[in-house]
Amino acid sequence: MDYQQMVAINISKALSDSLSEEEVSLLLEKPKYSTHGDFAFPCFSLAKTMRKAPQLIASELAEKLDQQQFEKVEVVGPYVNFFLNKGLVSNDILAKILNEGDNYGNLSIGNGGNVTIDMSSPNIAKPFSMGHLRSTVIGNALANIVAKCGYTPIKINHLGDWGTQFGKLIVAYKKWGNEEAVRKEPIKELLKLYVQFHEEAEKDTSLEDEGRKWFKKLEDNDQEAVELWKWFREESLQEFNKIYKLLGISFDSYNGEAFYNDKMGAAIQLIKDSGLLVEDKGAQVVKLEEEELPPCLILKSDGATLYITRDLATAIYRKNTYDFAKSIYVVGNEQSLHFKQLKAVLKKLGFDWSDDMTHVPFGLILKDGKKMSTRKGKIILLEEVLAETIALAEQNISEKNPNLPNKEEVAKQVGVGAVIFHDLKNDRMNSVEYSLTDMLKFEGETGPYVQYTHTRACSILRKSPLQEGQTSYALQDELSWEVVKELQKFPAMIEKANKQLEPSVIAKYVVDLSQAFNKYYGNTHILLQDESLQARLALVEAVKITLKEGLRLLGIAAPEEM
Repeated sequence: MDYQQMVAINISKALSDSLSEEEVSLLLEKPKYSTHGDFAFPCFSLAKTMRKAPQLIASELAEKLDQQQFEKVEVVGPYVNFFLNKGLVSNDILAKILNEGDNYGNLSIGNGGNVTIDMSSPNIAKPFSMGHLRSTVIGNALANIVAKCGYTPIKINHLGDWGTQFGKLIVAYKKWGNEEAVRKEPIKELLKLYVQFHEEAEKDTSLEDEGRKWFKKLEDNDQEAVELWKWFREESLQEFNKIYKLLGISFDSYNGEAFYNDKMGAAIQLIKDSGLLVEDKGAQVVKLEEEELPPCLILKSDGATLYITRDLATAIYRKNTYDFAKSIYVVGNEQSLHFKQLKAVLKKLGFDWSDDMTHVPFGLILKDGKKMSTRKGKIILLEEVLAETIALAEQNISEKNPNLPNKEEVAKQVGVGAVIFHDLKNDRMNSVEYSLTDMLKFEGETGPYVQYTHTRACSILRKSPLQEGQTSYALQDELSWEVVKELQKFPAMIEKANKQLEPSVIAKYVVDLSQAFNKYYGNTHILLQDESLQARLALVEAVKITLKEGLRLLGIAAPEEM
């Protein structure tokens, strides 16, 4: 039940419908302190029409209300404060969660519509750095959130698998490469060859021409070039998939840049036919003055295509293939102009579905306050970070709970969960300071803290399982009430996270719920054998269900023991 709606209906009736239920709902406030009630209605806006002092209006309104639905209604100056009936509400909420289980919070706003999510997208033959983590985990969490809202997510890993760098890599491999070494450590070896190429090219500039020549061969389907490129791609993907497996993330498509090579011609022709393509300093552009954007460069003066040319072909292909209700691009904030231009060109071409395309930008991962750079060697490999957090989690478990069954699996869940949560708890537009020690803390706003709260709930229920067939879960005390209020917010938080495309809404919510529950746990004898035992256990079960589902939405496992 929507309790705000219940209060709003009651007030609207008492005001003889002079304010609609929606108007009342917009005016309702949630007091900062629980002593001021669960909802407060300010009467200032009624003073002008009713020609009375707000305090008098509040007093008269309170007398007309149907107060049976509430524990009490209190007038404080110009405010009418509403205290919900704790017993009734806790019983309703807990029964609902126990009945719905993992489906608690499910919404049907998506009506099964497809949502394409362009995410992760590392470059072939280059290391998977911490910089790629953000797009990967934000995209995965958004896929889970939109699915919870009734959409069908389609996760697309738009790999960086094309470009002149592959010509350079082929040259480097043919000159200095070793097949066995590449098979043994693909990314490490290919990166070494790529770096070596640039070092040698500084001494011998003809290497650059050779690199361009081999990329041209690749574009022209030369057999040797294509075979080497395919091999580099497959070896890289195998390495990336080790990381994706650790993160528990899978994709519906690995169609990268190369996939759209034969689709760009049609997109360019479409722009030419529309009359939008104009020459500017030898290059071909689409003017975007009306949109207050710089011209969009479609073809360079030498006829070469650009990222935007490929992205136009990509967007058209995705609409034709998936008929998306929404198309989301989880790409860094520095690409904002690119996506504004992309949408503007599609709109000019008459594709109104471009309104359904959304760029989901995010900040950087920083090390000591500075941006990480591959070229300068200032890079932290995600694989190494995950290995380190898992090892530290295993060490923690060995010290605190040495007899824990499946220690390695739990260490993996805690270590990986710590890395993911550390990223997602931040508003995505904020940059994230990389800190291993902060990630693994068992207190504060961390993944291990939320996971540990879940294990605590599981532990209580192992000692005293909830009995089936119980009909009343009414609780009256203040501490359980704070937990119930948090539990009731979950569906609204999912809706908010979906609307804002912001996973941190869920991350902050599970921290708030954990804090409310731990306060309750620390001050309540939950397993006391009295008439409220089953209601308290129902509260614990509801917390367990909601925390597990909240963590799942973030892409994090919820171990039962730690």
